[in-house]
Amino acid sequence: MDERTRTWSGSMPEVYDRLLVPALFAPAADDLVTRALPMAPTRVLEIAAGTGVLTGKLCAALPDAAVTATDLNDAMAAYAEARVPEATWRPADAMALPFADDAFDLVVCQCGVMFLPDRIAGYREALRVLRAGGTFLFNAWDEVSANHGPDAVAAALHDMGETKAHAFFVGIPHGYCDVTRVRADVEAAGFTDVAIERVVYRGATTAAALARGFAEGSPVRAFLEASGDLAARRDDLIDRVTARLGDGPVETRPAAFVVSARKPA
Repeated sequence: MDERTRTWSGSMPEVYDRLLVPALFAPAADDLVTRALPMAPTRVLEIAAGTGVLTGKLCAALPDAAVTATDLNDAMAAYAEARVPEATWRPADAMALPFADDAFDLVVCQCGVMFLPDRIAGYREALRVLRAGGTFLFNAWDEVSANHGPDAVAAALHDMGETKAHAFFVGIPHGYCDVTRVRADVEAAGFTDVAIERVVYRGATTAAALARGFAEGSPVRAFLEASGDLAARRDDLIDRVTARLGDGPVETRPAAFVVSARKPA
């Protein structure tokens, strides 16, 4: 993966949290929490926790559980720890988790598995740190054409000639949506009882907020900066997305696949 897609610094975590989380990630996090509650886990690990939107919801919904949250990027983890201090935060690579075997009842990941350089190996790490019978729960975005707001952003990037940004946007966050492949990867890692469900959430934003969020608070930013003046490229993206979605409120209708799997007893 291009190193630019792994770099989060400066104001990026705050912009991501303010502009993209309400539109896309908060509704998906609510769904994961609803699925986690009946499991009544007491030891929870979140990987690729980002700015902590799911982390905070897990801590609120499971007040008696010990929630440990991790992220590969120090800036994201620092921002999230200030936002959700009730969790235990550890900077960590999901490919090499710094935890003992059988340490958790539930491992959960919110829209992060798409970025793993080797998903099967990453899933094996989740398997390792789970107790026997524990659950791995994660979600991954459907293809970009099935996501109303991001599809408009992808089309605008294409029209702007941002071929690398467009390829990243379509191929990475929205590129892990073949259910047969996802199931095969999870099973290859050693999990059983794999269940996959497609869910359409409801998020609200404006075209300008969505475009600005991706331009300034996501890996798209690095590609725009490489093309020239970031502010000019951002404003162009905002104008093009607004032309597609309009000036008023936008219901984003993000769609994802939710996967749950169990470590054999």
